[in-house]
Amino acid sequence: MTQDEALAILKTGLNVFLTGEPGSGKTHTINRYTEWLRERGVDPAVTASTGIAATHVEGMTIHSWSGIGVKRDVNDYDIEMIMSREKTARRIIDAKVLIIDEISMLDAATLASVDNVLRTLRRRPMMAEQPFGGLQIIFVGDFFQLPPVQSHVRPTRSNMGTQEGFFAFEASAWQEANPIICYLSEQHRQEDGDFLDLLSAMRRGAITPQHRTRIKSRIGIVPKNSVATRLYTHNENVDRINQESLAKVEGERRIYEMTSRGARALVESLKNNCLSPETLELKVGASVMFTRNNFDSGYVNGTLGTVIDFSALGLPLVQTKHGTMTAEAETWEVMDGNRVLASISQIPLRLAWAITVHKSQGMSLDAAIIDLSQAFEYGQGYVALSRVRTLAGLYLEGFNERALEMHPRVVGKDRNFRAYSDAAKKKFASLPPAQKADLEKNFLRAIGAKEPEKVVRERPEKSSIEKLREKYPKVGKKWEKDEDERLVVMFNEKKLFTEIAKHFGRKPSAIEARLGHLGLIESYWPMKKQK
Repeated sequence: MTQDEALAILKTGLNVFLTGEPGSGKTHTINRYTEWLRERGVDPAVTASTGIAATHVEGMTIHSWSGIGVKRDVNDYDIEMIMSREKTARRIIDAKVLIIDEISMLDAATLASVDNVLRTLRRRPMMAEQPFGGLQIIFVGDFFQLPPVQSHVRPTRSNMGTQEGFFAFEASAWQEANPIICYLSEQHRQEDGDFLDLLSAMRRGAITPQHRTRIKSRIGIVPKNSVATRLYTHNENVDRINQESLAKVEGERRIYEMTSRGARALVESLKNNCLSPETLELKVGASVMFTRNNFDSGYVNGTLGTVIDFSALGLPLVQTKHGTMTAEAETWEVMDGNRVLASISQIPLRLAWAITVHKSQGMSLDAAIIDLSQAFEYGQGYVALSRVRTLAGLYLEGFNERALEMHPRVVGKDRNFRAYSDAAKKKFASLPPAQKADLEKNFLRAIGAKEPEKVVRERPEKSSIEKLREKYPKVGKKWEKDEDERLVVMFNEKKLFTEIAKHFGRKPSAIEARLGHLGLIESYWPMKKQK
């Protein structure tokens, strides 16, 4: 199915599962659909199964959006608590369209809980319950990607073959929603026919000796002129590479310790789920990744950069492709209504010379150095290999047979998805244009859409750095010599930081950072310094 064909089906208001191989245009199609809705005054709820995936679609996690939080199973009391949170309840009741991206990583139990919450909060008197409260539900993703992570049941080779209700498509909520399958067939990432054939063979479970030879041909080759990201299956390998790389960087080492308050069990849960480490070690020249969204400051979870300096307050200054960002401490909390039960605070960074395959999901890389010799999970090898665009951009340090395996239930279900998609394509193509137009018109009327020309656009689509520069025109831009000279004069005149910031069109924290760089003020950030 083409992107245009899938988009036409989405516009009828039917529930949809939008899937396809990496690079087939799933995100692009959803972006076109959300733009079409917003042009008509409808703001869809855009969510994802994980925090990193949510940043890719500029949305929330489905756990946060639905109010279920970290719980997989919700009871009546939990739903009552969600109903008591006015903001969450209003968000659910007012929603018209719900999109869940990276559906492969959402397990059946969690999807059932989301369905339960939506049915309850959106229930209308004297009317039958509807799946997901009658919203148009759109699942987006590829079940050949990494499977759900369950903390209490670790999926293994033995139990994943028999465990019921593991994948989202096995949930009764999925079956009742009965989504139309839109399996995209176009390819916009992989540019190498042989490499694409290899990836397709992995999806079919049809790896041949020729495919294995092709993979082995990339072992031991070292990239010469390209910068390649290192991907590993285990956190300990990533940690080792990052620590070794940091040790090679000359200069003073600065250490930032996480602070916390609240119930011990809740604090430990926060620490375990926080991407920033309890002890963060940095140097000028360190490769880092932001671990939290901060649209005002111009970075999101997953933004990569290099530490270029430390501010007068001791804060890391990170050079990214969007400019220089100041990494100020962020707080992660466990809330009960308006009450904070536990919280942790840390600089929202982690070292990023190497990342795990899990963290790479959704990325497109020109080149990658990958070690799959310790692959342990279905789909892990496929996710890693499909990050790169060509076989020439793949540099393997090793692989095992598990790296080539896909989950057998997914392989079988994928054949069904393809067949259902082909049937949906033919059925929709056979409908008269007038009937398609009526379906679209009825859907728009049901969700309260307006004519595009009557919609006042409240928020033009701009990048986070563009939004920030509306308030601070020179954020992230290089300081010129004459600016430094003027800054010194204004500082000596004892001008307020806010006044200086307004004069230069920069954030107050950037003014503090520059004054520290010039040696005019001292750092008072509480941290350890080591040589």
